Amino acid sequence: MPVRPQLVRNIAFWILLIVSLGATIGGALVVKIELDWMTTALTANTATGVDVYVGQVAAVIAGIVCGAGIIGLLLTLTVAALSGLRAKNAVEAPEHIDWQADTTEDAEPAGGSEPTGESETTDESAPAAPAQTAAPAAESAAEPAPITR
Repeated sequence: MPVRPQLVRNIAFWILLIVSLGATIGGALVVKIELDWMTTALTANTATGVDVYVGQVAAVIAGIVCGAGIIGLLLTLTVAALSGLRAKNAVEAPEHIDWQADTTEDAEPAGGSEPTGESETTDESAPAAPAQTAAPAAESAAEPAPITR
C-alpha cells in the first residue's frame, strides 16, 4: 500500500504556494503595466505629474509585492526539500497473536496469593526502616540549631 507524504496533504503548504505564486505574478504584471504606461506617456510628451508620480509609487509597491511572492516561493521550496529529508515512519506489522493459547495458567488469582496456613515470621527486634528515618527528623525539628557569631 503506497503511503502519501504528509506534505501533499498539508493545507498550509498549498496555501503558501498559491498565495506566493499569485503575489509574484500579480506584482510582476502591475510593474510591467505601470512601466509601460509611464514609458508611453513620457515618450509621447503627454505625461502629467499624476501619471509619472503615481506610476512610480505603484511600480515600487508592486515590486515589493512581487519580491514577497518570490520569498514565499523560496520558503515553499525549502519546506518541500526539508520534508524530504525527514525520516519516514515505517509501519511494522504486528506479530502473530495466538488467540487459542490459554494464558490463565500463568496469571495470579484475582484475590492475590492464597493463604498457605503458615504464618509469616518477622523479626520484631529489628525496628522498621521508616521509623528509623522518621525519628532523627523529629528530633532535629524539636531542637533548633545553635546560632554562632
